[in-house]
Amino acid sequence: MIEFDAVTMSFAGIRAVDALSLTIAAGERLALIGPSGCGKSTLLSLLVGLVVPDAGRILINGAALSPQTVIAARRRIGYMIQDGGLFPHLTARDNITLMAGELGWPEGRRAERLDALATLTRLPQPMLDRYPAELSGGQRQRVALMRALMLDPDPIILDEPLGALDPLIRADLQDELKEIFAQLGKTVLLVTHDLGEAAFLADRIVLMNQGRIVQDGSFADLVARPASDFVTKFVRAQDRRLVAGSTGSS
Repeated sequence: MIEFDAVTMSFAGIRAVDALSLTIAAGERLALIGPSGCGKSTLLSLLVGLVVPDAGRILINGAALSPQTVIAARRRIGYMIQDGGLFPHLTARDNITLMAGELGWPEGRRAERLDALATLTRLPQPMLDRYPAELSGGQRQRVALMRALMLDPDPIILDEPLGALDPLIRADLQDELKEIFAQLGKTVLLVTHDLGEAAFLADRIVLMNQGRIVQDGSFADLVARPASDFVTKFVRAQDRRLVAGSTGSS
């Protein structure tokens, strides 16, 4: 489904992505994880054509991404970001159906798809006529997910989609996302700082540091068979954060 072939990307002389190669199979759920600045969000920007790599190729379904193909490729990718990225002057309904309208979908087809997505994401129908400022954080993220799914894309990429939510809402949405991913069977590329979230939502975890992949495998691999001292340190830091959080809450 997706292939990064020796991709390099630099900003101001600093390599955000360093000759990275990665293949994601159709239907696979993969989480990119690592410290801030490791290059994981840059990979998503490269995948949707927001930036062009200095070297290497990006392929989607075997076709190389290029300036000539990037617009068509974007329409085949569902993209959900941390704060939802909703247009504040549009209702939830209009945010979700915006691109379908631009592509000329008939009103009946848009309405049918919208109803199906509202059911899938458990968003009450009255919320569709509210503006983003009138929605809760969890509701905004459901709307953002519906917008990402509106054109029935494959793959779906999510950049820290739950990072700004409080723990209870985040846990509920993690459960719902896992259920949705299983139901749809689509290719999922998730970026997160949270190892627990990555383990819960993804089949495969890719840990990055300084623009490179330092380990690629399952959660069990990272914990029991760390590939380097950095992996061990990263896992321990996540454990320490969880312990500190539970101690603070008590």
